[in-house]
Amino acid sequence: SAGADIGMFRTVTGKARAMTILHMHEVLLKMEHTPKLFIAAIGGHCLGGGLEIALATDFRFAAEGEYRLGVPEVTLGLLPGNGGTQRLPRLIGRQKAMELLLTGKPLDPKAAAGLGIVDRLLPADRLLPEAIAFAATMAGGPTVAIGEIKLAAKQGLEMPLESALALERGGIFRLFETADAKEGLNAFAEKRKPNWKGE
Repeated sequence: SAGADIGMFRTVTGKARAMTILHMHEVLLKMEHTPKLFIAAIGGHCLGGGLEIALATDFRFAAEGEYRLGVPEVTLGLLPGNGGTQRLPRLIGRQKAMELLLTGKPLDPKAAAGLGIVDRLLPADRLLPEAIAFAATMAGGPTVAIGEIKLAAKQGLEMPLESALALERGGIFRLFETADAKEGLNAFAEKRKPNWKGE
């Protein structure tokens, strides 16, 4: 996604603008708070709201190429209002994020990967096959455990360590009761590949 239609911001009223931003916050938070994984496959310009959506995903794969990723809102006298000011510092650290947020400077895919905005940088013809293969691997794995790990890792960062450890304990206690955990332990003992059921 190249981002929002900038011309729209000139004509939309304050109330409609506020509702749009609130709706985006809710959608992106739902993505982060569900145990399902989200993978962004970025193959072209990913600026402003487009990057903010990608930042809410669990993994960002990008194609090598001559395009840009960034949060240029400051160059319009605005800020990244779909969570960019919050997610970018959490992902790459406060100082690097502040530089990008305050300058609006776009990055090429290699630089974005170097900062940790992009998880995997791939040849353009491998982008979708690799993203789909990764998604298939995750979907074919112990999905209940994968979901618990996602939620513990993401939500735990927002808590004091003691609370985060309690969250983790709750996850492992729930997982010990699942069919997948029993299957995983049995498969290990029997030296065979586990047959995951997602339950």
